[in-house]
Amino acid sequence: MAAQVRGREGLFSLEDSLEELAQLARTAGLEVVGQETQRLSAIHAGTYIGAGKVEELALARQELGFDAVIFDDELSPAQLRNLERALQVKVLDRTALILDIFAKHARTREGALQVELAQYVYRLPRLTRQWTHLSRQGVGGVGLRGPGETQLESDRREIAQRMAQLRRELEEVRQQRSLQRRRRRRQGLPVVAIVGYTNAGKSTLLNRLSGAGVLVEDKLFATLDPTTRRVALPSGKEVLFTDTVGFIQKLPTQLVASFRATLEEVLEADLLVHVVDVSDRNVVSKVEVVRRTLSEIGAADKLTILALNKVDLLADPEILTGGMLIGRFASEDGLISQLMPGHEAVIPISAEQGVGIEDLLKAVEGALVERMVSLDLALPYNAGDLLNLWHEQGVVEEERYTAKGVRVRGKAPHWLASRLEDYR
Repeated sequence: MAAQVRGREGLFSLEDSLEELAQLARTAGLEVVGQETQRLSAIHAGTYIGAGKVEELALARQELGFDAVIFDDELSPAQLRNLERALQVKVLDRTALILDIFAKHARTREGALQVELAQYVYRLPRLTRQWTHLSRQGVGGVGLRGPGETQLESDRREIAQRMAQLRRELEEVRQQRSLQRRRRRRQGLPVVAIVGYTNAGKSTLLNRLSGAGVLVEDKLFATLDPTTRRVALPSGKEVLFTDTVGFIQKLPTQLVASFRATLEEVLEADLLVHVVDVSDRNVVSKVEVVRRTLSEIGAADKLTILALNKVDLLADPEILTGGMLIGRFASEDGLISQLMPGHEAVIPISAEQGVGIEDLLKAVEGALVERMVSLDLALPYNAGDLLNLWHEQGVVEEERYTAKGVRVRGKAPHWLASRLEDYR
């Protein structure tokens, strides 16, 4: 069930947003038996949709026999309560459905912790006074409810305590991830984070680049936990590619915050590869969703390459080998002109077929070199380890041996340049 309020149109059409909701429902293992939309001048405070539409849904339930209704926007606690009372079925909103999918696909301890915290963040304001009849007197004291405390108040307190514990555990995970990143830095390997809208092909790309064996399914949020793998660039230098959780429209800020430990991989990356499904008619809107989410987590200014994935699914041969763009992609008001702003380069690929992968790796290497620091300095002979690291992770353009040491000119990553600055 989706509603559109006049003057509050979103990035997606009402019908496309509802179709995405149906995809989410199928990913959660539900059977979709019907879809309904309504255009409103204002949201109804009590039931979200109008009274007439509520009656229509009640009649449809008698005909179709469905046992749940899913709404495409987040509902208030009162709306959920009133709709369930009127329809006599389970009522869910988009956020609850996404959280259910997250819970299903979280395979690591970190993922499970993040999902559980996000679920509590969502559920706590939605606890109702359905347990008020259980209110009872207690004798007070340690481990017992205080006088007059209701079951609801007890549940709220227990949930708040569990949320505090989850945040402590996730902070430990965050510190562990930070330690892992410092170790990677000492190894001198740049990090490239793969980002994008869910089901754009991020995991397929990581598998193509590294043979990572990450689960790939044609479902939304098929993978949740990040995976990091070494990948060799055309020059032979190695980088780390990290696959991250997919983004989606209408994901509340408080839920994004629950995935802070995972999303820090994006913040700490040297470069982002933004994967989009170029065959999707909503590709421009989905790119904008990712841009907004990156801005929300503080990664809006990250150096980014746009990978136009799934070119093999295009109906017309509008993209040629070698990265040449023609047709609607190359016109002044075409797709590329809409997608290019904010991206260092735009590379057409097919992660599944292996098309354009070499071009993408060349673009990644070029972007990493471009952001390196230019240096011209003399290294003493006892700094051979730094010179070796410069050869491995930077670009050495000239190297001359003198009586006092080695005169070197070239480019080095920022983290290495800061160590080399002492020899200027």
